[in-house]
Amino acid sequence: MFPSLPNDDPWDAEASQQVARLNPGRPKAGFYGAVPEDDEENSPPSESEDEEEFEEIPILPVRPRLSAAIGGFAVLLAIALIVGSHVTGPGARVSYAIVLFGVQLLGLLAWIMALQPPAAGVTAGVVAATALGADYLAVTGRPSELLPLFWAGLAGFAVAMIAQVILVKDRQHAKDSWRTTLLIVSGTVAYAVLITLVKEPLGAPAILICCTGAGVTLLVARLTDAVFPKPRIALQVPRGATGIVLGAMLGTLASAVLGSYMVLPFDPTKGAVLGLIAAVAAQLIDLAVNFGEAGRRLAGEAPTFWLARHMQGPLGGFALTAVATYLSVHWYLS
Repeated sequence: MFPSLPNDDPWDAEASQQVARLNPGRPKAGFYGAVPEDDEENSPPSESEDEEEFEEIPILPVRPRLSAAIGGFAVLLAIALIVGSHVTGPGARVSYAIVLFGVQLLGLLAWIMALQPPAAGVTAGVVAATALGADYLAVTGRPSELLPLFWAGLAGFAVAMIAQVILVKDRQHAKDSWRTTLLIVSGTVAYAVLITLVKEPLGAPAILICCTGAGVTLLVARLTDAVFPKPRIALQVPRGATGIVLGAMLGTLASAVLGSYMVLPFDPTKGAVLGLIAAVAAQLIDLAVNFGEAGRRLAGEAPTFWLARHMQGPLGGFALTAVATYLSVHWYLS
């Protein structure tokens, strides 16, 4: 009766059915296709999976007696270095070289046992011979002559690396351990710098100021950790920031007091500068040892002898202090 109107709607029922036939992968229109089903892969993870993914990091407790013992060892080491530099005469440096060689052997044993380089026995023998040669060159050489010690350390490092590559079956492991070998050789030879330094007029007073600052710094830091190890610098490192800051401050103060009782060119200001340099050097190595041990513990490596682990911090700190003292005498006091 009425004429039919043209269908202007492009999305009528017939067009929708035709589109559905052309795209069979699309969800069907209607009641069941109105809301697509949730994919199981997009479901939120359960609480158990979260707990497995984020494991709780264990907090390493601070052992007060051990911290106090490490601080006491640092003080004994500082006393040995200071007394040995003052009781030797101008022409009798052999006795001080004997004392330093004993300290070098002690540090060598601690570093070999703690760092465990390839071919440990041969490496220890080569480094011991290198330390003895460096001491001889320091005793017989001219004052303030540091280049022979550098060549001795470089030669010892080269011989140790060659021995490791030849003797160890896993040569790639020997090549990867060159940093560890270099640290052991450098730390051992660094003590020979003190023999060269005592030949100079400013050498013995500078050793007194710097070793006192380093010793007081390590002692105060460790004793503070035994009493109040907070705030923790890391959960896996049993050290507190309070002891580190307080130790550096009191070590610098002790060196400034010593500088006030000495003759020129020493004064409280220069004593404080030397003490601060020594405190930073000693604390830097001591903290590096702590973080290195924490890294090896997290990596699942077997722990080494406990005495060697805890001795290498002060021994390495005073080795760097010896080099810092030499540089301070020649670049700051001279």
